[in-house]
Amino acid sequence: MKVKVLLFASLREVVGSSQSAVELEPGARVEDAWARMASLYPRLAPHTGTIAFALNSAYTSAREALHDGDEVAFLPPVSGG
Repeated sequence: MKVKVLLFASLREVVGSSQSAVELEPGARVEDAWARMASLYPRLAPHTGTIAFALNSAYTSAREALHDGDEVAFLPPVSGG
């Protein structure tokens, strides 16, 4: 299945683009999409464990199942004052 990936802030800078797409096996989860992106872009790996996930515009957990055509977003921690 094919999943659209959106990347924000520092993650976008690492990849050099705000969007990508990954092919995943049926039954894959959000965490599998992240693992695939981290394997394609090793500089993403240090962000594992600190990012938030969204699936089809709603925050979700890493264990959420994906379906063909889904849109998954990876968001780094936000700081501000």
